[in-house]
Amino acid sequence: MYALIVPASTPFVLLAAVMALSWWEDRVLPAPPADAPAEAPFTPAAPAQLAELSRVDTALTGEVAGR
Repeated sequence: MYALIVPASTPFVLLAAVMALSWWEDRVLPAPPADAPAEAPFTPAAPAQLAELSRVDTALTGEVAGR
């Protein structure tokens, strides 16, 4: 019977652990000082430009022609 209870209760135990850590973070950890500057908002960098890919059909045609 315990073999059925343990796997079924695992998600609830994990949820309780996450909720307890959240409570602990809110209540127990010290708050930052009021005069501390706020974190700058995250701004992602511009997306990288991809190199132009060579045409597959041209490369295959050249390979086949060389045989």
